[in-house]
Amino acid sequence: MRIAVITDAHANLPALRAALAEIRRIGVDAVHHTGDAIGIGPQPAETLDLLLDQPDAVLVMGNHDEWFARGLPERPEGMSVGELTHHRWVHAQLDPALRGVVTDWPYARDEEIGGARVRFLHYPLTPRGFARFRTLETPADADALFGGAGDADLLFYGHHHPFSDLSGAARYVNPGSLGCHHRPLARFAILDASAEGDPRITFHAAPYDPAPMLAEFERRGVPERDFILRHFMPQP
Repeated sequence: MRIAVITDAHANLPALRAALAEIRRIGVDAVHHTGDAIGIGPQPAETLDLLLDQPDAVLVMGNHDEWFARGLPERPEGMSVGELTHHRWVHAQLDPALRGVVTDWPYARDEEIGGARVRFLHYPLTPRGFARFRTLETPADADALFGGAGDADLLFYGHHHPFSDLSGAARYVNPGSLGCHHRPLARFAILDASAEGDPRITFHAAPYDPAPMLAEFERRGVPERDFILRHFMPQP
């Protein structure tokens, strides 16, 4: 079995297209996306539709997905007025009928792949929702964040956009955000259990042209676009 793992597409349609094209060239049995299909980028409807159109896609819930599916609180703690306006714009671009589809996405999915117990999730949950970002510098940091990962041998996650690969009580892998990166590279991981022995993980980055996507921020009047372009998107 060979599985592609992507995370945090964040409404960046050309990045998703580039990653999927390379994934199809490699050949996989399934594509796992570990949350946040929407939000930040300018093409939420198209990006969500493309993910839903993949017959082998396995999708888990991220915080941006949850805000669309279950409703955005009046103003979550720590969220600025501008950010709230952005999320309301995102939700207005999406077919309300898809709320039921996204609501069915699990917060975590466990599979046995090549003899390894593998968990896919966006980020750990707390009684108040997704945990706050933590910078993971050591395996002990990851063990503390994920609570030792329970009975998982390998854990794929997202939410925090930088790439990370740490081995503690489990191996914790974040392929890096697909849609939010300072370079126009669509990052993903391949978990290959097609040979004997432990599953092997390789990391990939498919280049794409960001110019059409960047132009959509202005054309569509995306709220908070100046901040988003400065902090989350590749530079032209």
